[in-house]
Amino acid sequence: MLFSKQTYIDRRKTLKNRVGSGLIIIMGNNDSPMNYPANVYRFRQDSSFLYFFAQQRDGLVGVIDCDEDKEYLFGNDIDIEDIVWFGQVDSVADMASQIGVAHSAPMSQLKVLVDKVKSQGRKVHYLPPYRHDIQIQLMDLLSIHPSEQRAKASVELIKAVVDQRAVKSADEIIEIEKACAIGYEMHTTAMKLCKPGVTEQYIAGIIGGIASAKGCITSFPSILSMHGEIMHGYPSPRPLEAGRLMLCDAGAETNDNYSSDNTRTTPISGKFDSRQRDIYNIVVECHDHALSIAAPGVKWWDVHFSVARLMTERLKELGLMKGNTEEAVRNGAHAMFMPHGLGHMMGMDVHDMEGLGQIYVGFDNEVRPNLEQFGTNCLRCGRRLQEGWVMTDEPGIYFIPALIDEWREKGINKDFLNFDMLETYKDFGGIRIEDDILITKEGCRLLGKNRIPYYIDEVEAFVAENNK
Repeated sequence: MLFSKQTYIDRRKTLKNRVGSGLIIIMGNNDSPMNYPANVYRFRQDSSFLYFFAQQRDGLVGVIDCDEDKEYLFGNDIDIEDIVWFGQVDSVADMASQIGVAHSAPMSQLKVLVDKVKSQGRKVHYLPPYRHDIQIQLMDLLSIHPSEQRAKASVELIKAVVDQRAVKSADEIIEIEKACAIGYEMHTTAMKLCKPGVTEQYIAGIIGGIASAKGCITSFPSILSMHGEIMHGYPSPRPLEAGRLMLCDAGAETNDNYSSDNTRTTPISGKFDSRQRDIYNIVVECHDHALSIAAPGVKWWDVHFSVARLMTERLKELGLMKGNTEEAVRNGAHAMFMPHGLGHMMGMDVHDMEGLGQIYVGFDNEVRPNLEQFGTNCLRCGRRLQEGWVMTDEPGIYFIPALIDEWREKGINKDFLNFDMLETYKDFGGIRIEDDILITKEGCRLLGKNRIPYYIDEVEAFVAENNK
C-alpha cells in the first residue's frame, strides 16, 4: 500500500459525497493469460481501483454504498495450491482492514448485494470497462451486454473520478518524479547509444531493461525510430543510419504505478545539419512557449493553438507555409506538420484516465472537442488548467509523405502550404520534444530533478562527450 490508510479513507469519502447516491462499483483487474492460463502477463491493477482501494492483488472489487454509508471489499481468499506456488498472501478481510474498509466478503456475495440494490430501485454506478473478462463480470452482475456497457457507464461516477484523480497531491508528485528519474536514465542512455550501426530494437531493449532492473515497467511500449514522422514508430531491426534523426518517446512506470513520458530527438551522426537545425529549433521554441503560458485558469485549448500559430509563423519564415496565420490555423493547415494535440494528462496512466472517455477527461461544457477537423480531432485536452494537474508538453513537426501527397492531390489547404518545397522534405522524418509539467499556483514547472538535454548545443555536446 503506497499511501496512508487515511489517504484512501478520505478519497472514498470524497467520491461518495460527489456521487451522492446509489452503489459505486470499482472493478479490480484479474490476471491476463499470455498464451495459456498459467503463463500470465505481469499483473497491472486497474488505476481507479488502486486510487480508491490501494490493493495490488488480482480478483478484487471495491464497493461504496452511498446511501447506507458502507464500504466493501469483495474477493476470494487463495487456497493451499496457490500458496504452494505463489506464497502466503493477506486475506481479503485483512486487506480491507488495511485500507479502512469495514466489510469484506467472497465474490459470490457481490451479486447478492447488487441484486438487492437493483430491487430497491437504486442506481448502480460503474466505470467503462476495457478488459473482456471484466465485461463478462459486469454482464453477469448487471445483465448489460458488453456492447452496451461503455455507453451505459455512470457519467456521474466518471466525472467524479476524473475531477478527483486529475488533481495530484504532493505525495503523488513525489511518485511521478521517481518515474521521471528513471525516464531521465532511459533517455540519456538512448542518446549515448545513438550512433550509426546500432539497431533501433537494441536501444529500445536497453532502455526497457533500465525500467525492469528497477522493478518497474515502461509506462507504454517505447517508440524509437528513424521514422519520427510515424506517430507510433515502434523499434525495428534496422541499424541507425548516419545523417538521420532518432526519435525516442519512452517513459517508466514505478512499482507504485505512477508514470513518466518524455520524447527526445537525437542526430545519429552527432550533429544536426542545417535543415534539421531549422526545424528542431522551431519545436524547441514551441515547447518553451507552452511552458511560458500554461497556468491555472488558462484553457489547454488556447495553449495548443497558441503553439500552432507560433509554429505556422516560423514555418512561413522557412517557406514551408504561407498566407494569413490565423486563417491557416483556423483551417487546420498546421496539422500537416503536427497532427496530434500538444499534450495530455498524466499520472497513474500515462494517458491519464483515457479509459474513462476522453470527452470527460479532457473536455467539459465550456470546451468541447472538434471531431470534424483533421488534427484538431486528436486533441486529448482542452479544459481550463488547474493547480495540481500534470500535463505533457509535446510539440512536434513531422513530414509524412502520404499526407503530403494526399493534401496536394486534393488541394487541401493549398493557400497555406508550399507543396513544391514540401516535396523536398519527404525524406526528413520527424521531430518531437516532450516533457512532463506540473501546473502550479504561479504557472507550471518541469517535473524531474534532472532535465534531459534538449537544446541543440546541449544535445550535441552530450552526444559528443558520451559517444567517444
